Amino acid sequence: MSGFAIALLGFVALLVLIAIRMPIALAMLVVGAVGYAQLNGAHALIYYLRTNAYSQFASYTLSVIPLFILMGALAERSGMAATLFKVAERRLGRVKGGMPMAVIAACTGFGAICGSSVATTATFGRAALPELRRTRVDNGFGTGTIAAGGTLGILIPPSVILVIYAITTEQNIAKLFQAALIPGLMASIFYCVAIAVAVRRNPQLAPPPEIAPPPATPRPKWARPLGILMMVAAVALWSTGQANAVGAILIGILGLLLVAVDYAIIPAAGIAIIVVGGIYGGVFTPTEGAAVGAAIMLLIGLVQRSLDTQRIKAAFLQTAETTGMIFLILLGAEVFGAFLALTQMPTALAAMIGEAGLAPYAVICGMLAIYILLGAVMDELAMILLTLPVFMPIVLTLDLGMSQEDVAIWFGILVLVVVGIGLAAPPIGLNVFVINKIAADVPITRTYRGVIPFVIADLIRLVILTAFPVLSLWLVKALN
Repeated sequence: MSGFAIALLGFVALLVLIAIRMPIALAMLVVGAVGYAQLNGAHALIYYLRTNAYSQFASYTLSVIPLFILMGALAERSGMAATLFKVAERRLGRVKGGMPMAVIAACTGFGAICGSSVATTATFGRAALPELRRTRVDNGFGTGTIAAGGTLGILIPPSVILVIYAITTEQNIAKLFQAALIPGLMASIFYCVAIAVAVRRNPQLAPPPEIAPPPATPRPKWARPLGILMMVAAVALWSTGQANAVGAILIGILGLLLVAVDYAIIPAAGIAIIVVGGIYGGVFTPTEGAAVGAAIMLLIGLVQRSLDTQRIKAAFLQTAETTGMIFLILLGAEVFGAFLALTQMPTALAAMIGEAGLAPYAVICGMLAIYILLGAVMDELAMILLTLPVFMPIVLTLDLGMSQEDVAIWFGILVLVVVGIGLAAPPIGLNVFVINKIAADVPITRTYRGVIPFVIADLIRLVILTAFPVLSLWLVKALN
């Protein structure tokens, strides 16, 4: 039997194991180990497992994952999501469709400090759903909005999925974070447009609230003078060359926040600007940025007394559980990838596509279609780890008029978008199941109907990002 046939048999066995509810990490590990032993011998497998597991998990780069997860877990338990939603509600509550738009706006802000789609969905399921019901937003449209808004947890940097993509494909994490910002903000805008169109067609989906939005948080007397001082300092630092452009802009934005916006969002906005902006500006590495963000998040929670001992323990426990799950999937994907490498399937498939003479963009579109189909039945992390060993060698051989680094970054953003579609789209949609557990009285079919406008918006955005790679690469070029 040829190596290509053995690889196909391995994929079939993997899908069968997933279908009978074996955990994806264990399924990849079992199939990969059996295939590796079949091709290279049991002794070679034992030696490979003995050395590879340690070398993989001892990598310094992987430490960024638990740090970003910890930052999001602390933010979730500190009540920051509820604060963001209240601020968004004050600004948008009176607009037609304003309450669902407030959910999207709050998810955007929370995504900049969380990095997890499921956590964002679960958090706003608890923080926003009661308010959506109180303001008479249609139950299915409300839960659909939260499920779609939760995908912003991985679209807005920092994103755990994007970190794993960077590690797996050996790309620069900071550049991928830079590339994700514009597509992520596009998602927020497109979602709000989808809400506006849906409410215009059916005003009963989100009628104007009859109750006035909550009052603004009182601004401390020192906030405005400090903000003005920071903006003046930013101009001075930039003009004298004492700080680079990114650093000066960040200081100026922090000052503007203190002067002009609702004081309640300053902590969340400050963390996002410091972490993401610091990474963009090269002030610190992604791992250092994650550590700084987690430390500041903990400090803010303690100062505001929104984090007590029990909540901090719960955040660390959640971090350990999520990290363990991700690392097991990484190990399974590594073994399965080693098995595929022995079969030489990726190389053979790349040669077959090259000989077929298909247009490069046709190949990319075919891969994206496969991702959308897989997203309907598979966890997003397992999906990208399973496919990248096969897809990346093919993608990097395509003549797309860009460097290999640019192609890898652009393709990573496209993968991130289709992963987001899979998280919300029928017939599975992990985020839909998460919100369905919280809103058990809402039939899941109504939630699926509620996410349809957002899925359509995502498909339109995917077409635009595929046709215009500059939207993903412009900021990378501007900051490097």
